[in-house]
Amino acid sequence: MVQFNDNVMTIALKGEPAKSCDIRFGEGLFPEISEDVKKLYNGRRYAIITDSNVRLLYGEMLKEEIGRDAEVFSFEAGEKSKNIYTCDDIIGDMTKSKYGRDTLILALGGGVVGDMAGFIAAIFNRGVPYIQIPTTLLAQADSSVGGKTAVDTKHGKNLIGAFKQPEKVYIDISTIKTLSDRDYKNGLAETIKHGIIQDDKYFEYLKNNLSDILNRDPESLLTIAKRNCEIKGNVVEKDPNEKGLRRILNYGHTIGHAIEKLSNYELSHGEAVSIGMMAAGRISNKLGYFSDSELKRQEELIRNAGLPIAIPRKIHDEDIIEATTLDKKAKGGRARYVLPISIGTMNEFGGAYATYVNNDVVIDALQRTR
Repeated sequence: MVQFNDNVMTIALKGEPAKSCDIRFGEGLFPEISEDVKKLYNGRRYAIITDSNVRLLYGEMLKEEIGRDAEVFSFEAGEKSKNIYTCDDIIGDMTKSKYGRDTLILALGGGVVGDMAGFIAAIFNRGVPYIQIPTTLLAQADSSVGGKTAVDTKHGKNLIGAFKQPEKVYIDISTIKTLSDRDYKNGLAETIKHGIIQDDKYFEYLKNNLSDILNRDPESLLTIAKRNCEIKGNVVEKDPNEKGLRRILNYGHTIGHAIEKLSNYELSHGEAVSIGMMAAGRISNKLGYFSDSELKRQEELIRNAGLPIAIPRKIHDEDIIEATTLDKKAKGGRARYVLPISIGTMNEFGGAYATYVNNDVVIDALQRTR
């Protein structure tokens, strides 16, 4: 189980060698980040990787805080930049600035930044250390924790990647204040997912405190940040490389990733996952695992959080089915689905935590998610 010490959570990861990762929670953490990296990584050069939006908000601020050994490298904000070519451009810029194996990468931004900066850290000079500084609710809730890094290709989402654990994660809830409503709600999808996959009481907390959460009450932001990381951390500790249990973190993602790509990324990740959870919930319901009342509870919270619950009409069922065959849980060219039994409990499927589903069942669920 993850360990708490005041506002620091420690995730102990299995593997050779065993590794732990601290997550620091708070507000206004940039001075502390600067002090820590200069103390713990003295002699290294600091590459702050971010996107064009976050650079203006926080990138130069963090560079100024750290000082002359830091440089900012950025790319155009948005999912469409999340590819190997953008990574190559960033690596090229770092190389021109004489960055080498003495680099410490600071991933400053949302999920796209974290995925790309982590992937660059995994491959640059055969691997350099990096720190996650997530600035969106989505990244703070999910993608900054666990060490999964990836970029998209024309064939599908996150098809090229590596497991690369960060040295530390700093979750500064003050960065949430600058998010647009849409970007903020984007992160609520992964937050709701955590309640569904492992904690019915947390799901009820979200339901009962939704007004404060939507108004970005600082106490609520800190509560959900800690519980999101605790849930994900406990799963990642047991299954760091996604051999079984960790698949539950992909609830809603099989169909979600498909419709996100098929929308040409007009749907955000969280919006697509919300719709994907509704479709997966209906698959589970059709198979007799997830009751009508539990499906209704899920739908009501997603809807009340201001997230979409219907697949856009321009995205066709057959295209979704085809796209799901590229999902990372697929086996033998067939998609497998992560399915709930109830709010807070997932079907184990003999330890695989994912199962094949006949296309007619999937299509029925897709048609009912319109």
